[in-house]
Amino acid sequence: MKELVVISGKGGTGKTTVVGALAALAEDKVIADCDVDAADLHLILRPQVQKTIGYEGSELAVIDQRLCTGCGECVRACRFDAVLEEGGRLRIDPLSCEGCGACAHACPMDAISLKPRLSGWIHVSSTPYGTLVHGELRPGEEISGKLVTQVKWRARELGRLEGARLLLVDGAPGIGCPVIASLSGAHFALVVTEPSRSALHDLARVVEVARHFRARPFLVINKADLSPGLTREIEDYARRAGLVLVGRIPYDEGVVRAQVAGCTVVEDGDGPAARALHKLWGKLAPELEIR
Repeated sequence: MKELVVISGKGGTGKTTVVGALAALAEDKVIADCDVDAADLHLILRPQVQKTIGYEGSELAVIDQRLCTGCGECVRACRFDAVLEEGGRLRIDPLSCEGCGACAHACPMDAISLKPRLSGWIHVSSTPYGTLVHGELRPGEEISGKLVTQVKWRARELGRLEGARLLLVDGAPGIGCPVIASLSGAHFALVVTEPSRSALHDLARVVEVARHFRARPFLVINKADLSPGLTREIEDYARRAGLVLVGRIPYDEGVVRAQVAGCTVVEDGDGPAARALHKLWGKLAPELEIR
């Protein structure tokens, strides 16, 4: 089973729009939404949740009131002001606690321990395009990379059970932990960019990250006709960097109509963007060696 991760150097380039179209065009695949901090692929794939698994990726300090003497060592040790005094007793504020364990280390009475806490959920859903595994991080949690790893692991297992030839992953934007977790073990990376100065800068960074993890990168330029000059600069960079440009998607108001309708661009009609995405998949699929 080949793994294709769709990523972007910055947010707002149209990455999820591209993933939705590929989900509709590709066959024999399992889909994973690994942008767990701001998951939105489900908005256009119309999933029916079949199973939800709680994910415990972080820890919370807990005070045993039977052992606590109220000495205040934990208050002094906590750098997040998560230990509060109320009515002569100490308690942990769960919204402020980072689970670092400093309070437990400082407590002379061993009255504080770290317990796993619910950090998010993993959903396994059926869609008109195949199985979708998507993660959902609870607000305030900061372990998105670990949740992405679990989402990908479950998607790989389901892909093997279903005999899928492709794992299609919607990665997070940027170059942080969730992107690294998305790219780990991937064979290919499709980088979505747009003709803007910031996107060109971030493109070079994310391509470096993809190559570091030995994921062969491909490039697609979204809204390519909005700034022909910057599009040419991106194409020049691609030639210098040895990137294969698999598509140029024009600006198309049909993309907005499809999103409002809650469907993929290639289902909404035969507009310029839909035709460009069909052409993109026709060029990319042979490179993935899944046909």
